[in-house]
Amino acid sequence: MSQINRMKQLIRIAKGEAQPHLVLKNVNLVNVFTGEIYLTNVAIAQGTIAGVGKQYAQGKETLDLKGKYLTPGLMDAHVHLESSFLTPQEYARAVIPHGTTAVFIDPHEIANVLGTLGIGYIIKASKDIPLNVYLLVPSCVPATHLETSGATITEKDIESLLSQDRVLGLAEVMNFPGVLEQDDMVLKKIMVTRLYGKSIDGHCPGLRGLHLNAYIVPGINSDHETIDRDEAQEKLKLGMWLMIREGSAAKNLKKLLPIVTPENHWWCMWATDDLEVKDILTQGHINGILRKAVEQGFDPIRAIRMATINVARRFGLKYTGAVAPGHRADLVVFDDLREFKTLMVIKDGKIVYENGEIKIPIKKWVDPKVLNTVKVKPVEPEHLKLRISGDRARIIGLVPQQIVTESLVREVKKDAQGYVLSDIEQDILKIAVVERHYATGNIGLGLVKGLGLKEGALASSVAHDSHNIVVVGENDSDMITAIKEVEKLQGGLVVVNHRRTMASLPLPIAGLISPESAEILSQSMDKVLDIARAQGVTVENPFFALSFLALPVIPKLKITDKGVVDVGLFQIVSVGVS
Repeated sequence: MSQINRMKQLIRIAKGEAQPHLVLKNVNLVNVFTGEIYLTNVAIAQGTIAGVGKQYAQGKETLDLKGKYLTPGLMDAHVHLESSFLTPQEYARAVIPHGTTAVFIDPHEIANVLGTLGIGYIIKASKDIPLNVYLLVPSCVPATHLETSGATITEKDIESLLSQDRVLGLAEVMNFPGVLEQDDMVLKKIMVTRLYGKSIDGHCPGLRGLHLNAYIVPGINSDHETIDRDEAQEKLKLGMWLMIREGSAAKNLKKLLPIVTPENHWWCMWATDDLEVKDILTQGHINGILRKAVEQGFDPIRAIRMATINVARRFGLKYTGAVAPGHRADLVVFDDLREFKTLMVIKDGKIVYENGEIKIPIKKWVDPKVLNTVKVKPVEPEHLKLRISGDRARIIGLVPQQIVTESLVREVKKDAQGYVLSDIEQDILKIAVVERHYATGNIGLGLVKGLGLKEGALASSVAHDSHNIVVVGENDSDMITAIKEVEKLQGGLVVVNHRRTMASLPLPIAGLISPESAEILSQSMDKVLDIARAQGVTVENPFFALSFLALPVIPKLKITDKGVVDVGLFQIVSVGVS
């Protein structure tokens, strides 16, 4: 059917001259335009809402929803899909039961491993699934010069990607110093996005005053990193979209909700940023955020707007995010507006979830080109030997429930040859980051305090932002065994003791993602964490903590394959302190 004939048919249905494919009868419609809730009927045809009103009483299929609440499909304004360890297909299978019909993703993690090849995989894998996956092109690949990344994304790459349908803009511009210093490479990426008329997302924690104004000038007009109320209000006053983040680690809803008013809530949205698979299964997705907001006394209609129409407007989606004629028929039926228990999800006019079941098949597909990405030069015992002058060393100090660290100085334990050892009595462990993209043999060595590990070793190929192998252990032989096991799995999480692998979670897609379902993945994760705790680990999720110890843009002391990084100085520093 041509576009003209399709539109003629929709107009006939809207006029009552033809029968809609589906009528949702007796729904309590949440109107995101007027803020009203009222009993009505909704007519749907060809994936589009053809009409709203009591006059649409009968369709080819008619469902009496008996006063249940109908809202637009929910949207996540900013998420790194890879944080769930799920493929786009399995991610869809996990979030659809919670009423999510659209996500706006920054594939920053897979881009740092595979560049445009990784982004291309995400685009292909998210096609023809019952979830709208919109992409923003990662702006900072590689993230810094202080680590070895697997890829580079150039201005030309960005321009090529921006021409694709579901690519809606430039992802979080983390390099705000580059903007303020007018770095040509950073500004070229921003300007090419402006030429396409697409969105530019921000990342500017703590930026205020003159520097904030300067950051906004090129067209960066959203932020999801805000945790301070005054900062949030300043950003709103300067025309930024405020994404209130509520993820697995960073939880900002409770702090920021009081600044959201009837006047400014139109410029606010919800975002998960990073959400672990178990949290999706147990707490929900965006519907879980709505529940938390309402529990805090927030108006449910405003909360729904922040998950629907506001997100659509921010990203320039004209016919999405509302229950109105001509809009995309992506809809959710909720039992109530307190718990936000999902009864039914309609995607493009078709029922895709009902009575606890996904109603349509979701394909499984993995591009072979995104497998076998872990390449490690053989690690020998001498490669993990750490010698310092003197007895005092810089220690990376974990901060509970935070991704920032402390920069500590402690006396360390040495063997007879003068090499530094892990010291479980002080909870000081040796840590290493092993380059895994080109088998260069780069290994950064350091010390970390606060994990609680008493024996064995932990290793992971998930290590922001470049995703080299990060390993921590009580002894070198277990650390080497753990590195080898991650390489053997071609990515994953590993727990080792007495040179034996005690538990593992394979992540063979770019070393970041599993092909398994959310349920299987969550069970595997529980097992790995249980074994890690049995070996003394005291932090809630040691692999999450490890993944951010290699991120050299978050204070204070971090480690990459090039060595220990003082984030304040933005340079490699020695482990030993004279």
